[in-house]
This record gives sequence, structure tokens and C-alpha cells, in this order.
Amino acid sequence: MNKPIIMIGNGGHASVLTEILLAQKEMITGFTAPTLEENAFGLSYLGSDDVIEDYNPSDIELVLAIGTIKPSPLREKIFNTFTRKKYHFKSVIHPSAIIAPSVHFGQGVQIMAGTIIQTNTTVADNSIINTGALIDHDCQIGSHIHIAPGTKISGSVHIEKGTHVGTGATIIQGIHIGSNCLIGAGAVVVNNIANGIKAVGVPAKEV
Repeated sequence: MNKPIIMIGNGGHASVLTEILLAQKEMITGFTAPTLEENAFGLSYLGSDDVIEDYNPSDIELVLAIGTIKPSPLREKIFNTFTRKKYHFKSVIHPSAIIAPSVHFGQGVQIMAGTIIQTNTTVADNSIINTGALIDHDCQIGSHIHIAPGTKISGSVHIEKGTHVGTGATIIQGIHIGSNCLIGAGAVVVNNIANGIKAVGVPAKEV
């Protein structure tokens, strides 16, 4: 039997995740946020994130419902805070996603509608693969990454943790992208990118 879920966050990304979970008949106890907010689905406001510790880690699962628009330590910080305290983050996978049987997921991954992930790819803990993203064979997607909608990633690409790949970006085969990078929307990445770099344009160049 699935455990009750607490959502962390209440923005647009949270709404998308909530709709997926409710369609899958999951039970959502409520959501946490810094201050009292209305919820589009009528979920109960539980309080700030600290209230999660009132629940036994074995009795609930968490969904980290905070999106990103650039590299940010917030998702990683929240994930690490609660996994150290033995809480588990539930993965959320839209039923329309096409995922090869050999794909390996870490904890708390979020795979949105229309995504395709091909053979022998790994998506590590707490990463978002957003709407309509295409990831080909043998890719390594690190932890705490956001692959934004419409991104196309060719085979054998390696992306290190904390990187944000913007909407509609294209990454050609065999590319290595370092940690905490920002790949701009619509960029075409044809060369390796070092850690902490912002790269934009066609072809993508450091700025």
C-alpha cells in the first residue's frame, strides 16, 4: 500500500505534480510552504517544512515540488536535509512518459508528460526531466538537475549535478557538461562545458 504524501512547495511545478499524483489515486496529506497559501487543488496547508518532522519517516513519503529556472542549491539542500533524517522522496512519473526498461532512476526523480528516455540511461536523485524532453541512449543525468521542457539530448551525454538545461536546448552526442551549469534556452551544445559555466547561443558559448 502506498504511503500518504506530503508536498514540499505550492507553485506551478507543485500543481503539475499534484495533478499527476491525484490521477494515480495517491493520497496527499497536504503541502508545506514558508507561509499560509491557497492551493489550486484544495490541499491542506500543513505549515513550514519543519512540520514534516512531526511525522514518522516510515509513515509518509515526500515529494519535492519546487521547480527551478537556473542552478539553485535549494532543491539539493531540502533533499539532503530530509534524507539524512531518513525520510524518503517519492518519484513521480507521468503515465505518458516512454521509458526504456534498462533506464535506472535514483530517489525522488520527476518525469513529466511526453518525455522519452532511451536505453541504459541513468537519472540520479532528485532530478526533473520536464515536459517533452528527449534523452537518448547511455546518458548519465546527475543529481539535482533540471532538464527543462523540449530539451533534446543525444546519446552518451554526461551532465553533472545541479545543472539547469533550459527550454528547447539541444546537446549533441558524447558531450560532458559539468556541475552547476546553466545551459540557456534554445542553446545548441557542441563542445564540453566546464563546471559552473553559463552557456548560450547556437553554437553554445560561455558568457
